Amino acid sequence: MTLLWIPLLSLIGSVISSCTGKLTRNQSTSLTMMAPLCALAIAIYHTPAVLAGETIRFTAQWIPALGMEIAFRLDGLSLLFIFMILGIGLLVIFYTRYYLSSNDSMPKLYSYLMLFMTAMLGIVMSNNVIQLWLFWELTSISSFLLISYWWHKSEARKGARMALAVTGAGGLALLGGLLLLGDIVGSYNLDVILASKALIQSHDLYELALVLVLLGAFTKSAQFPFHFWLPHAMAAPTPVSAYLHSATMVKAGIFLLARFYPALAGTDTWFILVAMTGLATLLVGAYIALFKHDLKGLLAYSTISHLGLITLLLGLDTELATVAAIFHIINHATFKASLFMATGIIDHETGTRDMRRLNGMWRFMPYTATLAMVAAAAMAGVPLLNGFLSKEMFFAETLHQQILGSMSWLIPVLATLAAAFSVAYSARFIHDVFFNGDPINLPKTPHEPPRYMRVPIEILVVLCLLVGMFPHFVVDGILSAASLAVLGEATPEFKLSIWHGFNLPLLMSAMAVVGGVFIYIQRKHLFKFQASLPPLNAKKTFERFVYNIIKWSRDKVRSVENGSLQRYIVVMLGVVLLCAGWPLFEMEALAGTAPRTPIDFHNAIGAGLLIIGAISTVIWHRSRVVSLLMLSIVGLMVSVAFTRFSAPDLALTQLTVEVVTVILLMLALFFLPQRTPKESSSLRVIRDLSIASAMGVVVASICYALLTRPLESISDFFIANAKTGGGGTNVVNVILVDFRGFDTLGEITVLGIAALGIYKVLTNLPLFMPASDSEGRPWARERHPLLLASISQSLLPLALLVSAYIFLRGHNLPGGGFIAGLVTAIAFILQYMAHGSIWITERFDVNYRKIIASGIAIAMFTGLGSWAFDRPFLTTWFDYFDFPFVGKTELASAIIFDLGVYLTVVGATLMILASLGKLTADTPKNEVNI
Repeated sequence: MTLLWIPLLSLIGSVISSCTGKLTRNQSTSLTMMAPLCALAIAIYHTPAVLAGETIRFTAQWIPALGMEIAFRLDGLSLLFIFMILGIGLLVIFYTRYYLSSNDSMPKLYSYLMLFMTAMLGIVMSNNVIQLWLFWELTSISSFLLISYWWHKSEARKGARMALAVTGAGGLALLGGLLLLGDIVGSYNLDVILASKALIQSHDLYELALVLVLLGAFTKSAQFPFHFWLPHAMAAPTPVSAYLHSATMVKAGIFLLARFYPALAGTDTWFILVAMTGLATLLVGAYIALFKHDLKGLLAYSTISHLGLITLLLGLDTELATVAAIFHIINHATFKASLFMATGIIDHETGTRDMRRLNGMWRFMPYTATLAMVAAAAMAGVPLLNGFLSKEMFFAETLHQQILGSMSWLIPVLATLAAAFSVAYSARFIHDVFFNGDPINLPKTPHEPPRYMRVPIEILVVLCLLVGMFPHFVVDGILSAASLAVLGEATPEFKLSIWHGFNLPLLMSAMAVVGGVFIYIQRKHLFKFQASLPPLNAKKTFERFVYNIIKWSRDKVRSVENGSLQRYIVVMLGVVLLCAGWPLFEMEALAGTAPRTPIDFHNAIGAGLLIIGAISTVIWHRSRVVSLLMLSIVGLMVSVAFTRFSAPDLALTQLTVEVVTVILLMLALFFLPQRTPKESSSLRVIRDLSIASAMGVVVASICYALLTRPLESISDFFIANAKTGGGGTNVVNVILVDFRGFDTLGEITVLGIAALGIYKVLTNLPLFMPASDSEGRPWARERHPLLLASISQSLLPLALLVSAYIFLRGHNLPGGGFIAGLVTAIAFILQYMAHGSIWITERFDVNYRKIIASGIAIAMFTGLGSWAFDRPFLTTWFDYFDFPFVGKTELASAIIFDLGVYLTVVGATLMILASLGKLTADTPKNEVNI
């Protein structure tokens, strides 16, 4: 259960941080840091068990029939990422306190950061692949909010859209891959999938599932050719870049590769796709980084290059390469986060990130310069720093692979070349910013930042030094545990050491350093060569591509959707006739063997009224009042039919819905023409009559065929288990609040969203209001008749009493929250009609949006309460209690869920009808609190 609190605390922290707007900066920062600190304490509590090789799990059932569950796991790999996510996250939050100006909303950024932290924790801890995907998509949404934090800047908005489009598309591919994996192994549980390597890789769909999963990983981790979105995401504030693009978001794809390594790796397809993509990304990122003048641009492409390095390692066919990849994940997070934050300080104190103007910063900020130079040296792989160790392991593993057959010698050569470029852009970062003469036209006079702004960088730089000099004592334990989680029992023995003697990897390192220094010294020739190449603007290319896609889609949609509702209905009914009508011709006999129900006088009268009402609605549909009256007859007869066939719940629901619908149509039709002209030609009438008749014949035939055949219904199951399983004798209500409670929760959520949508559409909507009826007679001067007002006030308490009675008895007798909610809504709508908006607002000033939100929240938390008893979501709890003066009474948790349904129905119905009603009110719109 404690595992659940790690992401939950982060989510709580997001809510708390969003409410700290009136606090001081220190108070806001302290409150925000409390939640991740507590989550980190829980992770530390479990660390000894995880380092000992144990995997800790937590599972709560969600929808067992679909394999859906809330499942978390904590092994070495997830623990490593949790430490990075929470540890660097805390440093970034502390750093943000000094970075943001007084004009920026600190609670807003903190809330977004904590939401992103929650999503990342969910990814690395999920033990269900569908749950993992949900958190995966949440990272895309929260990163969109973070990148576009400075929404007033065009580059921020465009960068956020680009990141969301690319990673969102990859997320859809990932979903397809995860669904295929779940289908192959028969479970969405990650433990089962990871243990089914042989089954997965022998399946015909393995290659397709692999490609889809890799697309998700490559887009998220900015692998070539999807790397272009990452540099444009640098429009975000520097704390966001330090967090998203060093330790978290871009590492999500790397985590996915490592997590699914036990199930998907080991084939030629895996090694070729992953290794070649990683190699291309490593080279492209390292080369382009050298030519970037913007500090964050240089760091962005260097991030792409190092992510390619990690991907290449995961693609090499050796166990030690995987260990090296995990080791470099740790090292990259420390030196890259510190470099981003150092860049933020330089930008904060000088007003620019342009290296062509940033010269000689050593004289103005020597302490910050020292920290940045150490981190840059770690990035370059200088000895005694952490980057050197993982780079040595990388070189060693490139020498022990046969990916390209006889041409595999190219891998270590290209790896050395990429490392040389890494040294070159690191040297440029150090020399051009901190030395290289005097600064040029800086917007600000540079100076050291506030003392505590450097603390996060100091901590990370110290880690770079400690890992570089004492790797065995600092990271050996967590690295071994993470490697065990990825490789299992095949984890090789390894020893982290500064010195391995004179060997080929050391020679490759020396060649990279010498080559990198040479490249930097001779950079003018490379810059001249790069300038001669045709310019490639990834942002413009992407925007042009998106524009062309939208234009093509719009043209295709317009060719299908021409605005003719009749055409849409004709096409839809034509397809239905073809699909449903054709099988009828292949049936030998339409009638079945089941006995027919005899037609008595009452049934005949009811059916006749129903037919007359339906035909009359069609005949007089051009007269709005008459057609509405005829339509109400149809609804009333359907309610009577439900009563005739012993379905009182359905009858009550149909009747109340009919009342609400008629009122809604009365309000809406007021703004429509009183009579509609006859526009249909004789040929169109013949066409419509033919289609309607054919549809009637097909539907009637299908109904007759079904009703005359024996039917095996699941109703017997519900009847047998309603009392024992749901605690109620009203089977319909038990189905709604227990057996299919998840459907009901979805339905009231949709109802609430629809009500909000209608409210927003109708707000400030200019409409023409007719001054007279269809005969030219003006409306009555008395807007609120005395008789109607008196009757409505008298009926209100009675209606509320009936509503309460229907609500309370609904679990065992006909009724329930939905019907009771409609009765209450009708009672209040009657007050609106009788007295007007002002009168209601003065006596019942309620925000219907809050009522809807409260109803959905109550229903949701009722379902979550089932987990406390280790039961599936929305499982009903009930028992019998003896109360004084009342006696033995049954209490069921379903009544709380029904209360949520009741509130949602009341709020949504009143919001819709009151929004329509206020359009005709004689009051300003802002006087009615919707």
